[in-house]
Amino acid sequence: MPRSRSRSLTGGLALAAAIVLGALAAAGPAVASSHREAPAITEMPKVDGTDFYMFRSYEPGRDGYVTLVANYIPLQDAYGGPNYFGPDPDALYNIHVDNTGDGVEDLTFSFDFFLYNQDIAIPVGDATVSIPLLAAGQFLGAQGDFGKLNEARLYVVSAVRGPFDHPVSSTLITNLDTGGPFTASPNDNAGLKTFPNYDAYASRFINDVEIPGCGMTGRVFAGQRRESFQVNLGEVFDLVNLNPVGDPAGRKSVTEYSNVFSLALEVPSACLTEGHGDVIGAWTTASLPATRVLSTNPTYESPAEHSGSWVQVSRLGMPLVNEVVIGVKDKNKFNASHPSDDLANFATYVTNPVLPELLELLFGVGAPNNFPRLDLVAAFVTGVPGLNEFGIGEMQRLNVSIPPTAKGAQHPLGVLGGDNAGFPNGRRPGDDVVDAELRVAMGVLCHAFPGLYCDPIDAPAGTLPYTDGALQDASQFDAVFPYLRTPVPGSPNSVNGVGEY
Repeated sequence: MPRSRSRSLTGGLALAAAIVLGALAAAGPAVASSHREAPAITEMPKVDGTDFYMFRSYEPGRDGYVTLVANYIPLQDAYGGPNYFGPDPDALYNIHVDNTGDGVEDLTFSFDFFLYNQDIAIPVGDATVSIPLLAAGQFLGAQGDFGKLNEARLYVVSAVRGPFDHPVSSTLITNLDTGGPFTASPNDNAGLKTFPNYDAYASRFINDVEIPGCGMTGRVFAGQRRESFQVNLGEVFDLVNLNPVGDPAGRKSVTEYSNVFSLALEVPSACLTEGHGDVIGAWTTASLPATRVLSTNPTYESPAEHSGSWVQVSRLGMPLVNEVVIGVKDKNKFNASHPSDDLANFATYVTNPVLPELLELLFGVGAPNNFPRLDLVAAFVTGVPGLNEFGIGEMQRLNVSIPPTAKGAQHPLGVLGGDNAGFPNGRRPGDDVVDAELRVAMGVLCHAFPGLYCDPIDAPAGTLPYTDGALQDASQFDAVFPYLRTPVPGSPNSVNGVGEY
């Protein structure tokens, strides 16, 4: 299908798709979030899915809802202007939900972005000249201040029912604050002089929405947020150059002052389950048109022409498979593969995982020896019996009948810490999934459920308190939607000397 993405804000909103999207049929634990996880995605950072959260909303009065947060565009240095890190208008960003357990999406929320240059110009001598920055003045919060922002970001969200490649229906979600399909997205946080109160500015972009067929309103936000994943990436990828059984809060996270681009959607629980039971599975993808032709006369709206069917270039369910489970030769294939191919392509990486063997070689801790690793298959491919067992395939699973835990009472290890409202029953921002997954990889389930899939003798070091040393807990996040906090400003110091990092 020919496809050009050079379009006006009033142009057509067709959501053609020609790719099968679904759940991974085999996966395992990992020790880092999905940042730059495959060679090809490093060339397309705007569609690199970094983290995915799915949890019963724990904001007071919202426990009938599920919050879905999909992060993209990793490792943003806040000062990285002047064009910063906005979404790709040539991509589709998708959150898929399976409520029947067949590993195929039954409902997809598809985000499609539109960028609009307001072409703010000022008089310079005898000419009127377009400004070179995305902000034309200080944004103090007055209604007219929006005219000082040189780029407008709009998006629509479609609720696609049935398999994404041949849907039963596709309907635009309505923004109840405007009465139409378009919703605005805030500009990135250039700094405290441009945005003296970025939090108040960004809060304007939280909108109530009507989701077709749901019967209740939801909420949506799409914009820059502070990096939500705390981890020591450099040490992890430098042959685990840290003490894996040291202080869980012994090192400052290297991602602490980074930002990400977040898509947050709060949906009534019943809208996701659609009467099929209490457990759902979900994952995210990003897709681009198959063909890109660079223009020899590029404009703001059309630096290139795009055509062809959609091609999936990023996929993320559990955090995270691709960095340290999938072999280098198969990382690109993992991001683009179809569900029907996954079992044949990737099963051995799960049943015979490399990570525990690496930890044994580096630190002398005994790796589990129960091959095939059925404990990992249960934890990451089928769900936990009695908690969120659901179908077969790599996806996040959430039992919506389990009440949410208030922010102040959440345990960062989730289910391993006795908090069944947390990971791997979905994933909240404050769940320390690195520590939890390290412990599962090294066989903690053999000790917690002896005889079910394996025995304590199969995991001689399975009870050690494995950690990457970077603290992750609920105190780092808000107690209200969209939960992820205000992004780090590009310029931390105001003219009055306040606002340091």
